[in-house]
Formats: sequence, C-alpha cells, structure tokens
Amino acid sequence: MTTMRLSDGLVLKRNYDPRSSRQSINGEQYVLHCHHFATLYTQLADDCGMLDGKKLMAEVAEDTFCDILRDYYAEHQVTGIPERVLVAEEYYAAMGLGLMKIRCAGPETGEVELLASHIDQGWVKKWGQREEPVNFVTGGFVAGAFSAIFDRAPRTYEVRETRSIVAGADTSKFEVSAS
Repeated sequence: MTTMRLSDGLVLKRNYDPRSSRQSINGEQYVLHCHHFATLYTQLADDCGMLDGKKLMAEVAEDTFCDILRDYYAEHQVTGIPERVLVAEEYYAAMGLGLMKIRCAGPETGEVELLASHIDQGWVKKWGQREEPVNFVTGGFVAGAFSAIFDRAPRTYEVRETRSIVAGADTSKFEVSAS
C-alpha cells in the first residue's frame, strides 16, 4: 500500500491486489480511465433513449462521491467547511477527472468552476465541440460533494452546467442550488 498526502488536505491510500487485479483508493475500488473510454460512456448515456442516461450517470456519481467524501471526512475528522471543500477539490483531481475549484459554497447555493476537465477535453479531441454540456459525472460529483460538505442527503442539490469547455469556453461553470 502506498500512502500519499496531497497539499495540506487529502490523504490517499492506494492499494493494488495482484491476485484480483483490482486497485483501490482509501478502501474503495477504483478503475483508471482514459479520455477515450470516458467520452464513449458519456456518449452512450447521452444517446440512451430508453432511460435518462445523463441523469442516471449524474445520480450514480452523486451517490458514490457523497459516500466516499463522507467516509473520508469521518475517518480524518474533517469538520470545517473550508477543509471539506479542499478535500473535495483534491479528490476530484486525484480521481483523474480534472481540476475543480469550488468558488462559492453555502448550504443553499454555490458555484463551481472547472479549470480542466478530462471528459470535456477528451470529447473535444475525439468529436470536436458541441453546444450542450457533456460533463454528467462532474455534475453528480458536485451534488455529492455539496451533500457531504453540508451533511445533507443526496438529491438535496440541483446542479446546472451553465458554461462548458466542450462548447468552447476556457472553463466550465456549475451553479448549485438546494432543491
């Protein structure tokens, strides 16, 4: 097992089990991904007509990251809002999703900016720009992070991507509001 401390916040315990060929971070199984794979499963969710694949992808990310962050906060006694925000930002980067900055965070509203997005950048390389956002996973991550940061239940927050790298913007912007 390898333990790393990122900046002043996040502690990562990475483990690889050669018998099962599985890796984990802080006890949770994790699959590394490339932008090709990430854009393909995002496109699949976007194309899915039988169910709302975008919503499903966001809700799975929300539930997963909310639990991961809650467990981390409890294990490391992270109780202050600024520290919780920092851990959420660092976790997003450690998962290989990009560079996220929570610009404003309150129990009723917030704003998040993506300075870099693995999914958006992969989409642009693979298929070019498009007007509609594609970062369903990040929307779910943001909702889950706000729920964990403020000790609220999943589905408490609605997240809207109002500016997008995939549409040609330099950064993506997510607006958060309690539902």
